[in-house]
Amino acid sequence: MFDFKGYKDASSIEEAVKILKDAPEAEVIAGGSDLLIELRDEPRADLLLVSLRKIEAVHQITMDEGGEIAIGSMVTFDRMEKDEFIMTHLPVLGEAGGTIGGPQLRRVATLGGNVCNGAVSGDSATPLFCYNARLEIAGPEGYRTIPVSEFYLGPGKTDLKKGEILVRILIAKKDYEGFGGNYIKFSRRKALDIANLGATALCKVKDGRFSEVRIALGVAAPVPIRCPGAENFAEGLEVTDDNMKAIGQRAVDDARPRDSWRASKAFRQQLIEVCTERALKAGADLAGK
Repeated sequence: MFDFKGYKDASSIEEAVKILKDAPEAEVIAGGSDLLIELRDEPRADLLLVSLRKIEAVHQITMDEGGEIAIGSMVTFDRMEKDEFIMTHLPVLGEAGGTIGGPQLRRVATLGGNVCNGAVSGDSATPLFCYNARLEIAGPEGYRTIPVSEFYLGPGKTDLKKGEILVRILIAKKDYEGFGGNYIKFSRRKALDIANLGATALCKVKDGRFSEVRIALGVAAPVPIRCPGAENFAEGLEVTDDNMKAIGQRAVDDARPRDSWRASKAFRQQLIEVCTERALKAGADLAGK
C-alpha cells in the first residue's frame, strides 16, 4: 500500500508550479518508478503528488529552425529507444536509455525523472553530458536554463529548487551533428541492474585523426563527469588502437573513483580505461574511421 495525502493532475506547467508553491507538502511525480518505491518503504501521509502526465509540452520531441532538439521531461525511455528521430540525431542517448531496467520499467520511466533523481549511476547522464545538454526549468520566479554539467551537486543532490519543475532537455545542433558515439554500461548482470560504471564517448574524425572528442563517466566520481584531460589529449591524435588505449588511461586521471559495495576503486579504474577505449573505438567507427 502507498500512504500519501492526495494526487492532482496539473493541466499546465504554470498550474503545477502554483500547486508546488502553495502546498509545501507537494511533490512532482513523473513515471513514479523511483518515487513509488520510496513511498512503499517510507510512507508520507502528508504528501500531495502533482502529476505532469496531462501536460502536452512535456511529452513532445521537437526541433526548431536552428536544429536545436528539445525533449520533454515526461518522454519515456521506451519511446526514445524506438523513436526514429532520436535514434537518427541522438542515438547514444536512445541506446543508453535502452539499458535501463526492463521493458516494463522503460515504458514508465522518464528522461526527466532519471535526471532529477540525481543518481550518479543514471544511464542518461553521461550521454547528456557529452551532448552538452541544457535543462529548461520552470519555477515560481519564472524559467531558467542550466547546463546539465552544473545540475548535479552531489550523490542524489541536484540544483532543482523547491517548487521547480524540469520542463525540457535542450541539445544544440552543433553538439550532436557530425559526431559518432557509443555508451557502455558495465554491470554485474546484462540487464535489470545498476551500472558499476557508465562511459560515453562522442567524437569527430577527419583525415584519420580525432578532430574533437568528448568523454563522460558515471559512477567514477560523486557526480557524473566529463574528462577534459583525456579530451584535450585526444585532439589531433591519429585514430589507432594504441592512441585510444592511451586516451582511456588519461580518463582514469580525470576521474575520482571510490570503493563501494558495488566495486572497488582499483576495479573501477580498470573499467574506466577499458570502457572509455571501447566506447571511443565504436564512436570512431561511426564517425568515419
